[in-house]
Amino acid sequence: MTLLVPALLAFNLLLALLIYAHLRRQKEGRSEALIKEMLSAQFKENRQELSEALRQNREELTRQVKDNREELSGSLKNLTDTMALRQGELIKSTEAKLEKMRETVDEKLHKTLEERLGQSFKLVSERLEAVQKGLGEMQTLASGVGDLKKVLSNVKTRGVLGEIQLGNILEQIMAPEQYEANVKTKKGSNDHVEFAIKLPGKDDLGQEVYLPIDAKFPQEDYVRLQTAYDSADLAGIDSASKALSASIKKFAKDIRDKYIDPPNTTDFGIMFLPLEGLFAEVVRQPELVAILQREYKIIVTGPTTLAAMLNSLQMGFKTLAIQKRSSEVWQILGAVKTEFTKFGGVLEKARKKISEADDELEKLVTTRTNVMLTKLRKVEELPSAESQQLLGGSVESSDLTEEDGEEG
Repeated sequence: MTLLVPALLAFNLLLALLIYAHLRRQKEGRSEALIKEMLSAQFKENRQELSEALRQNREELTRQVKDNREELSGSLKNLTDTMALRQGELIKSTEAKLEKMRETVDEKLHKTLEERLGQSFKLVSERLEAVQKGLGEMQTLASGVGDLKKVLSNVKTRGVLGEIQLGNILEQIMAPEQYEANVKTKKGSNDHVEFAIKLPGKDDLGQEVYLPIDAKFPQEDYVRLQTAYDSADLAGIDSASKALSASIKKFAKDIRDKYIDPPNTTDFGIMFLPLEGLFAEVVRQPELVAILQREYKIIVTGPTTLAAMLNSLQMGFKTLAIQKRSSEVWQILGAVKTEFTKFGGVLEKARKKISEADDELEKLVTTRTNVMLTKLRKVEELPSAESQQLLGGSVESSDLTEEDGEEG
């Protein structure tokens, strides 16, 4: 039925063309109205047939669509059932695999967790042991700091510590004969400075000239200043700084009044501060340093600064010693030159005496020998054997005998 309609249409079209052609050949015997009527009737018949064919096609398509829908519904149902079955099987298989993977992962996680926990507990145990040990050391250190604080709270002990540090620095740089400890540098005073450096040379009376050095440690003022710095207390910093300046000025005045006594000493002294931080706080105030030098004739030093100053003094002492030795060498060379001139004169006299003695010896040998030979010419010579027997052998004969023995 699907191919019937086109074929019918083609047949009708061909028929119409044939009729048209036939009518055209016989157009003389027919009229145009008849042709139109025939064509109209034919087209009407064809339309009816086409409508019937289309209706039949529509019914057949409807039936086929219904059958196809039912078949598709069945196929979809079968496919849905199959997919549901496979999906169920796949879900079960996936669940089984996931369960197996979960068991494997749980096992590995459990093992790894046990290992990690064991290592962590071991590490924590070691850390706790180290912390406990550190706490013990900190307690010991705290106890030592407390003991040190108690020691430093004693003014005399602080002075001893500064004195020991000062002595160590002097011992490392200076020679033992270049300084003394506990020296009374001021005439008419019983105060003894901790250390004094002996300057090269002596005064007009032959006395030593000293450079006094004294150690000072204003601990309370320095600790208060550091505490104020830690707490950012500006008012406390200002107050502690002023108190530290006052203590340093008092120490400088004591050194000036007790130990500086020109010409027995230099016209200045050295204040040694045993902590670099304390020294830095003092030199941070240029006005204070200027006052110490101008009014009290005191040079303030720390451990590093004092070492540098002592090294400079040591170089100056060596240079002075070299200059002094150079003058002594020139004096010695002058004395040697004088003595050498005298020695030349004495040597010339000795040479003349030796020349005169040589002349006398020459005269003695020549003249006396000639006189003796003249006297002995009149004496008859004895045979050699008799003369040897008489004189006990001559030198020449004995020499010849010894030579012959050696050759034999």
